[in-house]
Amino acid sequence: GALLALSKPPGLPVLGCPEELSLSGLLPALRRRLGLCAELHVVKAPARECSGLVLLSSCHRATERLQHFFTDARQRGQYPVTYRAVTVGVPAEAEGEIRSGLRWQQQGDSAMVVPVPVPGPRSLARKEVKSTLTRYRVLGAAGGCALLQLQPRTAFPEQLQVHLTLLLCPALGDHQHSSRVGRVLGVPFLLPPEAAPTRTQVLDEELLGRLELSPQQLRHLPLHLHLQQLVLP
Repeated sequence: GALLALSKPPGLPVLGCPEELSLSGLLPALRRRLGLCAELHVVKAPARECSGLVLLSSCHRATERLQHFFTDARQRGQYPVTYRAVTVGVPAEAEGEIRSGLRWQQQGDSAMVVPVPVPGPRSLARKEVKSTLTRYRVLGAAGGCALLQLQPRTAFPEQLQVHLTLLLCPALGDHQHSSRVGRVLGVPFLLPPEAAPTRTQVLDEELLGRLELSPQQLRHLPLHLHLQQLVLP
């Protein structure tokens, strides 16, 4: 009917600058190619750096109903969105929940998302900090890496990447947050954001060899975080 699903590659933004390739900029050409009369709208899509499922609609009413459904489902304690991630490191527990406050923090010339372990009632009330929750499950592990199922109960920019660093298992290809996980004699520990500037993810030689990547190619490694499933009413 009015719905259309696509698979988005990593690096493609939903909205972009006029001169930048973006999903929204491609929709008119897609509509013509499919011979659709009505314009297509984005119902749900992963962030620029993520890959995975994009849900489009050619009906304004269907778009609004579905967006309300996703919001209401989260408020009712349901998990309508499921991601898969490849992580560097294996969580200590096979499944569990990651709870943390998240907020934006200015770091030099840019803003970054940082965790707030125990957010105060005032900061939550003023919406300076948002209380976030992600449910995770380890689906498999090999060679010091893991495949995780992630189900966010809340929606905040970069929530899943930050939550994975709190597990001490950053996502493969996360060049934004992985520097917050340090290692001493192979044991991971969490660094404060101000002590861990953004840099290309550091991988050991064995993993680089298995990926068949040189250290110079590593900065082009995409984020291995994939929107795998959406549950619709």
